[in-house]
Amino acid sequence: MLTDHLILTPVVLVLLVLVVGLLRRIGLQRLAGTVELSLRLKRPGHGRGWVNGVGQFAGDELLWFRVFSLSPRPRRRYSRRELEVLRRRAPSGDEHKALQEGAVVMECRAGDRPVELAMSGSAVTGFLAWLEARPPGATLPR
Repeated sequence: MLTDHLILTPVVLVLLVLVVGLLRRIGLQRLAGTVELSLRLKRPGHGRGWVNGVGQFAGDELLWFRVFSLSPRPRRRYSRRELEVLRRRAPSGDEHKALQEGAVVMECRAGDRPVELAMSGSAVTGFLAWLEARPPGATLPR
């Protein structure tokens, strides 16, 4: 009897975590203004450090949530006022393995920090439109 509980308890806990993770993922996808968005979190070598996630355009912020996380909070926040696109490029080298098919890499800067985002071509159009919709004078020096 005790052995059954020792085996069954971890199985139930794992199933519970999987269900909560799935519900979180479904909830993120149902939010308005969300896109599949990979973010390079580490810069150790070419093609490495990419993490799959979901981006949400929320007012003047781009919120980024990890796909494989139970946290309801975004892992990163980028202000539209600080985010600047430096260049757009196709994935190169091993990046093809880490990113979704047809992804476009956007090399950006948020303040003085480099930021690399990868998204589909249609998401790039929405991302650029969101950036261009910032209020007049938002990019003027303070």
